[in-house]
Amino acid sequence: MLYYLFRFLEQYDIPGAHVWSYISFRALLTLILSLIISAWFGEKFIKNMRRRNIGETARDASVDPYGEKKKGVPTMGGIIIAVSILVPVLLLGRMRNIYLLLMIGTTLWLGLLGFLDDYIKVIKKSKDGLRPAYKLIGQMLVGLIVGLVLWFSPDAKIHENIITEKQGQEIMVTYKSEPVKSLKTTIPFVKEHNLDYSSVMSFFGQYKNMAGWILFVLVTVFIVTAVSNGANLNDGMDGMCAGNSAIVGVALGIFAYVSSHIGYASYFNIMYIPGSQELVVFICAFVGAMIGFLWYNANPAQVFMGDTGSLMIGGIIGVCAVIIHKELLLPILCGIFLVESLSVIVQTRVFAYYKKRGQKVRVFRATPIHDNFRKLDKDLDPESRFIFRNWPQRQFSEQKITVRFWIVSIILAAIAIITLKVR
Repeated sequence: MLYYLFRFLEQYDIPGAHVWSYISFRALLTLILSLIISAWFGEKFIKNMRRRNIGETARDASVDPYGEKKKGVPTMGGIIIAVSILVPVLLLGRMRNIYLLLMIGTTLWLGLLGFLDDYIKVIKKSKDGLRPAYKLIGQMLVGLIVGLVLWFSPDAKIHENIITEKQGQEIMVTYKSEPVKSLKTTIPFVKEHNLDYSSVMSFFGQYKNMAGWILFVLVTVFIVTAVSNGANLNDGMDGMCAGNSAIVGVALGIFAYVSSHIGYASYFNIMYIPGSQELVVFICAFVGAMIGFLWYNANPAQVFMGDTGSLMIGGIIGVCAVIIHKELLLPILCGIFLVESLSVIVQTRVFAYYKKRGQKVRVFRATPIHDNFRKLDKDLDPESRFIFRNWPQRQFSEQKITVRFWIVSIILAAIAIITLKVR
């Protein structure tokens, strides 16, 4: 809103109005504003939840040895994150931008889906919350809508990069003059690093382009669902998910910025995506909200984000990566989320396999994998056999586990950014 106001005032030579056309100015202002809102609104939210006696119930000590200390801590803190993202974006973003609208819609929908789950658990005192099938359908619906909009919207176009090799091994990168609908995406560590979904579906012959778009939509559905669930599983310790997500957000902001700048896009030999600069504004609000939320969520936590926050966070990361054609980088960038999800899948599948044979066998002490590092040996099921029973050999504190996961996230984010040049 303010963007359009100051662009209007710029016509009358109002001093300072022109700075609103600079993406760097609006992005940094968004970051600051989201930090301020999360700090101010967070305090009000926590006080209100405590006054209403709405908080976390005591957790099972066999799963969380620190669970008793977390009893009564307000939850549904994802509302703080949502407000801290949406208010700055609505004030400082260009609301006619299709990519920004997709990010706002993702935030609202998955935030609402997570809120319903938290509401049923906390207010209605139901242990199970929203049915898993309903949550899965809600997540898949977001991916489906995003994929279809990117397919059919005339505004979702890119300038494909053209590589010209000159004598002396010099490489020049130029772009097609007209933006086009593209099914290309970036493959990490590969020299000719653009994968075309239609090429994958070339066996459909003359229908390969349509088949490619269908594949793209299915991939989008999978990514949004997988990353959303991965973030949800990662939300198990004070500051864990918020810190990891902030690190991922910084990397995505860098990718969005270089993709929106024709000079940097040419230098890194990646697709030029006009309009994606508004994603930088959104991601700055996202990172600011994560850091501001950590003010209250760092150990010992004064508030938990709940599914309201974790489902929304994962969806935001997944949709942003798809928009800037970097979805195949997510296994690296969101490696923590991936490992958390895989640990749960492996644990449940192995347990189910041996259960049919009358045995109790588990791979890890506990999953998601971060729980494995705080699980006490005395809390293990004496009737079960654990493949990695002696890993780790001692219990770690929540603070140490969280910080070490952050460090791993920083390393993975750096590797993802390096893929821009190392291929």
